[in-house]
Amino acid sequence: MKAMIFAAGKGTRLKPLTNSMPKALVKINGIPMLERVIQKLIQSGVNEIIINVHHFAGQIINFLKENDHFGIRIEISHEKDELLDTGGGLKKTSWFFNDNKPFILHNVDILSNIDLAKMLEYHQHNNALATLAVRERKSSRYFLFNHQNRLCGWQNVKTGEIMNHNPSNATNKLAFSGIHIINPEIFDYWPDSSKFSIVKTYLDLSQNHPIIAFPHNQDYWYDIGKPDSLKEADAFFNNQ
Repeated sequence: MKAMIFAAGKGTRLKPLTNSMPKALVKINGIPMLERVIQKLIQSGVNEIIINVHHFAGQIINFLKENDHFGIRIEISHEKDELLDTGGGLKKTSWFFNDNKPFILHNVDILSNIDLAKMLEYHQHNNALATLAVRERKSSRYFLFNHQNRLCGWQNVKTGEIMNHNPSNATNKLAFSGIHIINPEIFDYWPDSSKFSIVKTYLDLSQNHPIIAFPHNQDYWYDIGKPDSLKEADAFFNNQ
């Protein structure tokens, strides 16, 4: 199985740690975020990964070399000139997903014990174009789903911005967990631009294609791109 790790972000929320290193190499209980996510993917059956890089890209490339790419195929998608946003970053790697099989997209700053094999089975059972891991938690932004767990909107509660195509059907408001399973068919419907948001694209596609929620409220989950969560995660893994 193949996967992509989003690791190109500048990690501004983790300054000053990220003044001298990429967010991906910030350690949780002595182990870099990137290594934890790679090992999670390998344990879930992934044997080919592509990672997008930008901020201190050379440090990530050297880290992978020093660890012999963790014994699997790992490719780099270098966003040298500018960050391509989530949609553009994924679009640039579309060549990698040429086996016509679903793949995992995982943020580098997310740590969870989510069952990715179960999520894949759920994705295939629902014939989804994309499946989004979501949770009931406080957030400033939410995906909106109908009673069948199909995406029908998005809301930013701080700004009041709402994007949807059928607001009356939005019965579930759930926060995104930074983990997707996607069919490569999605690239057939991708925007022509090179830099764009995956959220807006999901919302556009959801009008005609199943973009499905995968709730995983029972799992532990940390967004370690924020200082407070970084401390919580470090304490959690220190006690494991």
